[in-house]
Amino acid sequence: MLIRTIFSGFGGQGVLSMGYTIAKAAMMEGKHVTYLPSYGVEVRGGTANCTVVVSDEEVASPVASEPEFVVAMNQPSFVRFQSILPAGGLICVNSSMVDTSSARGDIEVVAIPTSELAEQLGTVKVANMVMLGALIRVSNIVSFELLLKNLSEVLGEGKSKLTKLNRSALERGFDYIRE
Repeated sequence: MLIRTIFSGFGGQGVLSMGYTIAKAAMMEGKHVTYLPSYGVEVRGGTANCTVVVSDEEVASPVASEPEFVVAMNQPSFVRFQSILPAGGLICVNSSMVDTSSARGDIEVVAIPTSELAEQLGTVKVANMVMLGALIRVSNIVSFELLLKNLSEVLGEGKSKLTKLNRSALERGFDYIRE
């Protein structure tokens, strides 16, 4: 198994946090992982993306020139990263901010209104976790149950007070795909 995923969006949307969360959960499952963040000097409001590679064997390169999955939280990320997704690849988009009418016909687009779903939980700040729940549902990169069970540890002490809200957001994204 070798799964390469690119997470992308504006700085401040929790894009790097999504990648880090998947990477940490995969490590807890005993998988080999690389996490490569990239962001502009502006950070909040600028572009940010990260690449996560998860494998059963050692990972030779953290670069994902042909990812299996892409997450696009905004329109510029959708435009940029759908072009490197190989035919048959899957892109999850925040349909609250992304118009997919220009999507290539040879890729699968999963549109999740993550901003609206997060607002229903009380804050748009958990839109990234809604997206992460949806991505896990469509990709099986990591065990959803293991992630939920170890969420406090995955998020770290600094975010432990937000565990309940993040759990709700993950579950909302996961369940949205089931619906």
